[in-house]
Amino acid sequence: MSEARMRLLGTATGLFYAEGIHAVGVDRVIAEAQVTRATLYRHFPSKDDLIVAYLTQADDAIRERVAAARAADTDADDVIRAVAGFIVEDIKSPGFRGCAFLNAAAEYPDPEFPIHQAVLKHRQWFLDTMTELFTATGKPDAEPAARHFVMLRDGAMTAGCLTDPKPICDTFLRGVDGLLTYRSRSDQT
Repeated sequence: MSEARMRLLGTATGLFYAEGIHAVGVDRVIAEAQVTRATLYRHFPSKDDLIVAYLTQADDAIRERVAAARAADTDADDVIRAVAGFIVEDIKSPGFRGCAFLNAAAEYPDPEFPIHQAVLKHRQWFLDTMTELFTATGKPDAEPAARHFVMLRDGAMTAGCLTDPKPICDTFLRGVDGLLTYRSRSDQT
């Protein structure tokens, strides 16, 4: 990746996440990245392409963190807890403004739009990954547990930027622990 492309994407990432995608125009990205308009459009033919690149970069970062958790632990419960742990780290980080994907979906609600498609692609991968991890725990209710995990994550990411993140994170981790220790009715008989 060229230095100019990295600077453009880094600048756009910071601005889009902190201020919102619609609130930031390409002129601002160009000015803050200190590049020309031609340089922007050489690397990103449209603002939509820049936004998709921003979301793709965020997706790649999450995939890398999940892969690292999987590489570090062979026990699926521990991997799930590690994923929950990095979600909590994000929520507690300075400047946290919620989930980049949920924020983008709110700004681009049309499911046919490329930006919304990038959000859906990431969310499907995340749900599939969590389903795979919950399946590896040996529990028979892996798919509902994975959906529940994603729902807990969405709620924590949303609430975590509205108020004190500590109780939000504690509640999220308690919910994840509940998913991992829950015994279905068929398990209890």
